[in-house]
Amino acid sequence: MKILFNNLSKTNRQRLTLSFFLLGLCSAYGQEKQQDSTKVEKLDEVLVKAVRVDAKSPITHSNVTKEDLAKRNLGQDIPMLLNFLPSVVTTTDAGAGVGYTGIRVRGVSSQSTNVTINGIPYNDAESLGTFWVNLGDFASSTESLQLQRGVGTSTNGSGAFGASINVLTDAVSKEAAGEISNSFGSYNTRKHTVKFSTGLMNDHFEIAGRLSNIVSDGYIDRASADLKSYFLQGSYVDDNTLFKAITFGGKEVTYQAWNGLEDLEKLEDDRTYNTAGEYTDDEGNTQFYDNEVDNYSQNHYQLHWNQRYNNQWSTTIGLNYTKGQGYFEQYKEEEGFDDYGLEPLNFNGEIIDETDLIRRRWLDNNFYVINANVNYKADGLDLIFGGSYSHYDGDHFGEIIWAEFASQTEIRDRHYDGNSKKNDLSFFSKANYKLNDKISLFGDLQIRNVKYKTTGTTSDIVEFAVDESFTFFNPKAGITYELNNNNDLYFSYARANREPNRTDFESNESIEPEQLNDFELGWRHKNGNFVFNANAYYMLYNEQLVLSGQMDDVGNPIRTNSGKSYRLGLELEAIIPVSSKLTLQPNLTLSSNKNKETIIPFDGELQNLGKTDISFSPNLVAANAIVFQPIENLQLTWLSKFVGEQFMSNTEADRSKLDSYFINDFNINYTLKTKSVFDSVVFTGLVNNIFNVKYITNGFYYTYDDDFSNPGTITTVEGAGFYPQATTNFLVGMTLNF
Repeated sequence: MKILFNNLSKTNRQRLTLSFFLLGLCSAYGQEKQQDSTKVEKLDEVLVKAVRVDAKSPITHSNVTKEDLAKRNLGQDIPMLLNFLPSVVTTTDAGAGVGYTGIRVRGVSSQSTNVTINGIPYNDAESLGTFWVNLGDFASSTESLQLQRGVGTSTNGSGAFGASINVLTDAVSKEAAGEISNSFGSYNTRKHTVKFSTGLMNDHFEIAGRLSNIVSDGYIDRASADLKSYFLQGSYVDDNTLFKAITFGGKEVTYQAWNGLEDLEKLEDDRTYNTAGEYTDDEGNTQFYDNEVDNYSQNHYQLHWNQRYNNQWSTTIGLNYTKGQGYFEQYKEEEGFDDYGLEPLNFNGEIIDETDLIRRRWLDNNFYVINANVNYKADGLDLIFGGSYSHYDGDHFGEIIWAEFASQTEIRDRHYDGNSKKNDLSFFSKANYKLNDKISLFGDLQIRNVKYKTTGTTSDIVEFAVDESFTFFNPKAGITYELNNNNDLYFSYARANREPNRTDFESNESIEPEQLNDFELGWRHKNGNFVFNANAYYMLYNEQLVLSGQMDDVGNPIRTNSGKSYRLGLELEAIIPVSSKLTLQPNLTLSSNKNKETIIPFDGELQNLGKTDISFSPNLVAANAIVFQPIENLQLTWLSKFVGEQFMSNTEADRSKLDSYFINDFNINYTLKTKSVFDSVVFTGLVNNIFNVKYITNGFYYTYDDDFSNPGTITTVEGAGFYPQATTNFLVGMTLNF
């Protein structure tokens, strides 16, 4: 089969792929049960009700359960576990899904994907990004997860600009339980997890927790990861009250792999080569610094109080404190003294103003959040109103821990030192109203104020003073029409506004906030176990902050305002029960993602390229799962993913093109019921990239002006780097439940 596939032309491969996914294109990635408005909700679920939607809402979404995550939870980060959801593209620096990973939805970067954990914002307040590496094995403590595509509903923290991911951690368990899970695989990847729950003691109290350690050498050379994490919660629950005190976090040490690979010959012949830590010794030999690592710890403390007063009224209060601290370390050759504020040395009459050195760039931050919501339900009306306030205080500073020529430096000297403060205050009111047996209305109003102020200097020893305040009004409205018991139609409109992040301000003092008007039109069909969803979207942007393709010197993506732009797409997804033992779960996204006008300087002149593709936005993304369950306790799943070609720039430059790729994985789960010490033993296996495809999911593109080789003329030089992904690799695991 592999030989046959490889002998096809690229065009025919893509046609075959598209035909394969069109086999059953029809609906939801997981079955959703209609919510009964009279049902008394679980108090655990109320934690995330303010930021989630139900099955009948006119918001495009996918629900993922604990059971869904467990089938492939063998050490890879959460983005990799969501890879087969509609419109999702994932990437990983180390190539194998452990360490730094990223997720894009509808082509929108992780900086524009809002993530909440129990309703508390998780995105980094300054970069707006999400660093799953700080939450190793968090899937093992996730009760459920909802991915909303588009603007979605009002959420806490920075607004969703393409998607939102709402995570609910472990629910209160009535019964005592324990779990020991171990997995092993390629690149010396290992995951070790221990979980426990006391069950409800005296019918009211529960203590539960988890300890995990994930290690991997990575597919890319030296791209190792050592992720230690924990989760601990104490709960009190009765019929109408839930208190939860939760702490979770972790420490990660990962060898840097964010440089990518710019050498095209090495990309072809030595695609695992990693330039991070590379230097030349006194004999001219290439060496690699052994501690070119990112070393960071992050600890979260949450307190939640859910109170139900009667079947109509309930309240939720959430408090959060997050402490983050760490650095990344680099060996740098022939660094200029001026770049570090050092004074030149006079050594026997020779002026020394360059040195090899080892530096650390530090982050030390504190993040505080308070959320409060009130919910009223009666006579077809479900109303939630509330607010959220957060305060971020972060220090950025750098230290030289060794230098060949140390100049006047002292231990603990900081060659740059800056501070950032950010306050985020929002209020919202959200309502679902069942007008009659056929029509349900949805409305959502949010006002949000953001204040961001910086002092001190950047890593370039340049004064960095930002003092900005933004006030955004984000209205949303929608309607759902129930044709019959099997069919719903919905339409929604949502506006979102979003502030620039720290890197945006550093790279462009005149950067503007971005605005999105999102239109969604969908059809949901469910007949027994057969499910079909179709959704058309039109996302109209003003000053969208698109990825330019460039990176700064610490691996942060640089964004730029793109004026007018849009994303127009069609999403199809289905569950097709072929028989009682065989199910197909395909999904497909077809889209057009365009900047309406792109003007760039090139070879010393401004050039108007007209309408161009938005960077990192493939026009075709498809996935499929063939699930075969021959017996009750055995499940075999063939997983396929196709991502069309995309550009890393907004200029459609050939050098910036990423080729399309088609990847297939195989997942096996077998549960052995026992009557001994353990309730069950679960065996899990995963083979990734079965056909050994050499593919690339991410990279960077840059240009610079070269006016030295031809004095008097300006020539634009292009460059690109790529992040190769792992070829065939595997993971196997065993979980003991008791």
